[in-house]
Amino acid sequence: MNARARWIRGVAGTAVAVLGMSALAACGSGEDSGDGGVTTLTMTVWGGDVDKKSYQQRVDMLEEAHPDIKVDLQLIPSEQYEQKVQTMIAGGNGPDIMQVAEGVNVYSSKNQILPLDEYASKAGLDLSERFGPTGSLYSYEDKVYAIPDRSGAMIVYYNKDLFDAAGVDYPTADWTQEDAQAAMEKLTVPGKQWGYGGAGWWAQWWSFAYQNGGQIIDDAGAPTANSPEVVDALQWANDLTFKDHVVPTAAEYADMGPDMGGDPAFAAQKVAMNTTGFWAIGGLLEADFAWDIAPMWQGEEQAVSAFGSGLAISRDSESPDKAFEAIDYLTDTDAQQVIIDNAQDVPANVEVQQSDAFLKPEWATKDINMGAFAQSSDFVFTSPLIPEWNEMQAAFDDNLGTFWNEGGDAKTQLDAIQTELESIVGQG
Repeated sequence: MNARARWIRGVAGTAVAVLGMSALAACGSGEDSGDGGVTTLTMTVWGGDVDKKSYQQRVDMLEEAHPDIKVDLQLIPSEQYEQKVQTMIAGGNGPDIMQVAEGVNVYSSKNQILPLDEYASKAGLDLSERFGPTGSLYSYEDKVYAIPDRSGAMIVYYNKDLFDAAGVDYPTADWTQEDAQAAMEKLTVPGKQWGYGGAGWWAQWWSFAYQNGGQIIDDAGAPTANSPEVVDALQWANDLTFKDHVVPTAAEYADMGPDMGGDPAFAAQKVAMNTTGFWAIGGLLEADFAWDIAPMWQGEEQAVSAFGSGLAISRDSESPDKAFEAIDYLTDTDAQQVIIDNAQDVPANVEVQQSDAFLKPEWATKDINMGAFAQSSDFVFTSPLIPEWNEMQAAFDDNLGTFWNEGGDAKTQLDAIQTELESIVGQG
């Protein structure tokens, strides 16, 4: 399972049965129940057990604060989510509120979700004030289509015991790519331990590309995947494995055990550093070694990928005003604190990110530099959440599989990807 799949499934990582599957076939989103003017909204989200618990707690808080709103929460396993929601929308029964992520503009480009700018303005919701740099993340053609709900930049996990033993200073945001590689080399013990978990996931090597001043899709909407800046970044990421040998090969990962990758290898103390998201924290709380987190290092400039999801309103909602009222509450401070209380994710609300509840969470078994997330927010680049997101990712997956497993020439692979992107981007 790749890192993105682990993220989208939630921290618990266990798929659960759909709650209220019969409701998927029911008609009438956002209907007035006739019970004292109460409006019933449907809300679809994905995830596992922690997500189920957290969303339900937040919905319960919403219903208590807004007695005129009732929410039918439907939690769908992540691998089925997009298909289920598209089926609902195709049948004219899209949910009132729906969780979205990188594929937000797959929906917005088809007019399947509503622009939310006027709703935010009417509610007095300042997206920049509440969410900082991620406030306009879920936008398309200058319109906002989702309100940030969960957030968090990619961060560096590091094994303090291994760093101390090798005499290497702990990572900071001031590190350069050269500093990071020098540390990886000192932390590598051939055949036993590697300095870094690797960067084969798009969110990892894209960070390096943007650090080099590159872009996957430029500001005009044109593909630039084979620019020199991106080529150099991808080649550097791959050379860490096949030239510098500071990252395990696919075969070496396989020798460690089944389903092994950067996250479990770090927990097993096989790699000294790993770049990933918040979700890895839960599995490390009972680790028998000293570890911590730090912001991502930099290249020519500071840039890092961010993860998260937002809440959108489908075009089928019969009560979009009430749906936005619910979203406004769910993304405000009280409801957002539940996200960190349950160690579910990083709340998108910056006030909650800066609170003691986040910086010193009760569930932490040791001191963790949770401020690394807020510090990283200043470095987050805006990923190109284009309508052709799925096709773009398929182009990368199809062309880079052998490259990551066996090594190769980054320019050759990116030239092929560029050709594919030029044929699909903007064609909708």
